[in-house]
Amino acid sequence: MSIVPGINHSQRKFILTGILVSTFLSAIEGTVTGPAGPAIISSFGGMKLLSWIFTAFLLTMAVSTPVFGKISDLYGRKPVFQIGSLLFIIGSLLCSFSQNMEQLIIFRAIQGIGAGAIVPVTFTIIGDVYRIEERAKIQGMISSVWGISSLIGPLVGGYFVDYLNWRWIFGFNVPFGLISMWLIARYFHESRDKREKTPIDVAGAVTFTIGMTALLFALATGGQYFSWSSPLLIGCFILSGLLLLAFVFIENRAAEPMLPLKLFRIRDISVSTVASILTSALLIGLTTYTPLWIQGVMGKNATMSGLTMAPMSIGWLFGSVFGSRLILTAGSRKTTVIGLAGIVIGAAGLAFITGSTPHYVLLIYTFIYGVGFGYSTTVFTIIAQSSVGYSLRGASTALNTFVRSLGQTVGVAVFGTWINLSIANRIARQPGLEDVKQEEVNQLLTPEGSAGMPQEMWNQLKHILEGSLHSLYVVMAVIAVVSLISVLALRNTVPSSDEEEQAEKA
Repeated sequence: MSIVPGINHSQRKFILTGILVSTFLSAIEGTVTGPAGPAIISSFGGMKLLSWIFTAFLLTMAVSTPVFGKISDLYGRKPVFQIGSLLFIIGSLLCSFSQNMEQLIIFRAIQGIGAGAIVPVTFTIIGDVYRIEERAKIQGMISSVWGISSLIGPLVGGYFVDYLNWRWIFGFNVPFGLISMWLIARYFHESRDKREKTPIDVAGAVTFTIGMTALLFALATGGQYFSWSSPLLIGCFILSGLLLLAFVFIENRAAEPMLPLKLFRIRDISVSTVASILTSALLIGLTTYTPLWIQGVMGKNATMSGLTMAPMSIGWLFGSVFGSRLILTAGSRKTTVIGLAGIVIGAAGLAFITGSTPHYVLLIYTFIYGVGFGYSTTVFTIIAQSSVGYSLRGASTALNTFVRSLGQTVGVAVFGTWINLSIANRIARQPGLEDVKQEEVNQLLTPEGSAGMPQEMWNQLKHILEGSLHSLYVVMAVIAVVSLISVLALRNTVPSSDEEEQAEKA
């Protein structure tokens, strides 16, 4: 039975197909980019620019997600989904034709704005169309598509880099986006009040967008492009603090706040928000820097780095399927603890690897990582949907998506700073390498570059890269332990339709 009135069983099948296609689009985009990172570095710039390929996308996605989530509550899911899909497709095409790093970063930002509408609204539509008892099966199907696309994505990305061109990774998802747009336009008919007279919280949206952009920009550039004590960064932090304080003030008084602050009074939402930020940072660290380990330390090609990440996708598939079903019997806290325990095991395992560690060991750890991510992220999504009623479901789901984007944005910025500073410090301390530039370290990431490097220098730079990445894995293991401890504060509730109905009345 559908929650949104007027949608029959046949229509739900087509809507679900559109959602599955959209999920495939989002998943394939995220997984094909990782193996292409070293090739993009070789084409456009040094390693310091690598994080911006991800940061531009994640930053704009993060700041736009709550805005689109609230608009979907006010004016419907369908128009937000279509606008977001169109922006995502346009951004993908522009990325494939970019001529320099600056253009690629700008076009990735456009992609991020589109994703800021697609991802949360996709999950919200699921919450609208299916009752919570049905969502375990639907989450399993969506996870299957995510697992399949994530398995194919790194392989396709690696293949394109090795045999065609990295530009193909951005145009690959365009046909899927067009199909998804058509299916949702044709079969998803919302029967709800348009609420045209309800004003959009413009003041809240503006203060939030500028404040978060200033904060994330400062975190992404501090220590790399600008000194932490530079007037620009200090100004960004001050501006961010003032605008975010103004945002809180505005939201407390707005008739229809962009981000209802009362969501944070719900214990499970508050706890899952903290855990989502931490686990999302771990995810971006794993997908961004493991390919550098495979190609720079182990000397493998881009295809092999894609294969190494494939077990994570398979593990995520299993974790999502079992997690979405286990929560209906075991409860949210127990299910999440299982997921976070898997993440801790995977993170701790990677913290102990060395350049001589057999490749199959990495495959085991990335699989365990994936199982943990599948369990935890599925539970966080269900908590966001079941803790509130229809009128706040878009905002709550968008908050869940936003904190994931925020965690990834902060994570890629902090981890990028850590890696670059670690490499620079190790080079400065290594006798005979004082004059080595960052670009020479980048040569380790391609077979052609490393082949033309003197053997002694190759060994030294490889050891420096290995040590820097190892230190990052240790930091990630600590974050994993903290995230496990945080979810112990969850209530061990079993989501149900009765709970949703009570939340709607509240």
